[in-house]
Amino acid sequence: MVGASAGGVGGLVLAAGAGRRFGGPKALATLDGEPLVERAARLLAAGGCAPVFVVLGAAAAEVTRSATLPGAQVVLAPGWAEGMGSSLRRGLDAVADTALDAVIIALVDQPLIGPQAVRRLLDAHASGAVAAVATYGGQPRNPVLLRRETWAEVCAHARGDVGARAWLHANPNRVVTVACDGTGSPDDIDTPADLARLSAATAPDGRGR
Repeated sequence: MVGASAGGVGGLVLAAGAGRRFGGPKALATLDGEPLVERAARLLAAGGCAPVFVVLGAAAAEVTRSATLPGAQVVLAPGWAEGMGSSLRRGLDAVADTALDAVIIALVDQPLIGPQAVRRLLDAHASGAVAAVATYGGQPRNPVLLRRETWAEVCAHARGDVGARAWLHANPNRVVTVACDGTGSPDDIDTPADLARLSAATAPDGRGR
């Protein structure tokens, strides 16, 4: 069993995709000189998740060579080509082999989400939430918190390129929404143009955020 304090909350980064629209695995892309996969793992750790698991698939060997993931536990998803559903199932399987009570899931292609969003989900967990979703402008996005008792059901719903969304939609009475406006941005990276736009937004010369 992987070391983790009983009742704790771990982090799970989904970073296994091939990034077909992007032109390559997003885990290898960089923002402000930092690989997106490192940034996502750092986000969860900074927000208070421990340990952090990182699910890799496409170009996994190259990602592990080029990225520095101190303290993170790499999980390989052999079925990554199926889509996000396979990566999520593999990640939750790994987390299930710990004493963790819950996990917060982040995607590798949303690099502007802030640690405070993770902390707000941790607060929701401490208040008894079974599942919690960060919202921005009232719209559910990421990250997402799931307690252990939901994991088997979430895995049963996660198929193809659908992750936790199917279970969340099927169980609205068990899901708490957590407003995360002002903690960061849920903007995602699907294309090189998206990465260029976010790079400009984070540039130190005053453009954008």
